Amino acid sequence: MLSSTFSRWASINNHGPKATTTTTALLQKISHSYALGRQLFSTAPILDNNSYDKLGIIGLGLMGHGIAQTAAMAAATSKNNNNNIHSSIIAYETDPTFLTRGRDRIQKSVDKLLTKGKLTSSQATSVMDKITFTNDRDALNDVDLIVEAIIENIDLKKDLYSDLGDRCKPSTIFASNTSSLSITQMALASHRPSQFVGIHFFNPVQLMKLVEVVKTEHTSDAVFDTTMEWVEQIGKVGVKCRDTPGFIVNRLLVPNLVQAMLLVERG
Repeated sequence: MLSSTFSRWASINNHGPKATTTTTALLQKISHSYALGRQLFSTAPILDNNSYDKLGIIGLGLMGHGIAQTAAMAAATSKNNNNNIHSSIIAYETDPTFLTRGRDRIQKSVDKLLTKGKLTSSQATSVMDKITFTNDRDALNDVDLIVEAIIENIDLKKDLYSDLGDRCKPSTIFASNTSSLSITQMALASHRPSQFVGIHFFNPVQLMKLVEVVKTEHTSDAVFDTTMEWVEQIGKVGVKCRDTPGFIVNRLLVPNLVQAMLLVERG
């Protein structure tokens, strides 16, 4: 429409065919860029049944193994069989050693809960059966939600999300467990910023109830609301916050710690 309108304007004002051709090409590029921008920053991504049935966890370290266990326990101990939270959980690590270590951590924790009588034998078995442990990243391609909990390195995270954005199904939602890095930077690297949130758990994940759910200026309202519901489904208390350094807890905690140290120095 823009191209044809300018063509008519150039003809009427005697700017000649060359000006018309050049500007038409330019407007076509602008139109293409606009369409691409709408795709990248759309606020209405597809959500499969408004739920996160199949969950992916990337990184099984201190935080990641706890997130995987918490989600699996919520699914295995759900009292409402018609509202089973997750049909499956894919736990991914690049290094087989770290994968085994993460699985052992979860097994040890589940065994302890079983010994204390907080899980039945069938529930304990169900927790472990819910989780598929893998070094194959392709296993994440069709999950509904991916929660990333790798080391706090923004470049590594951006590279990871760029790859995930290319390989995962269009409706997959991405979430970073970072405690302080920019959610917006990672969201833009994923090429689907409207489908990106921050989900910051606290350590130990199995015990700490609070979860900061972080929304950027690009995050879809539907994605954010569904994520808040998911946090509640797995037994946590979600608090809403914007993408700001330190989010809520660390933004309040760090200045207080600094003041405490200054007081100690003053004697």
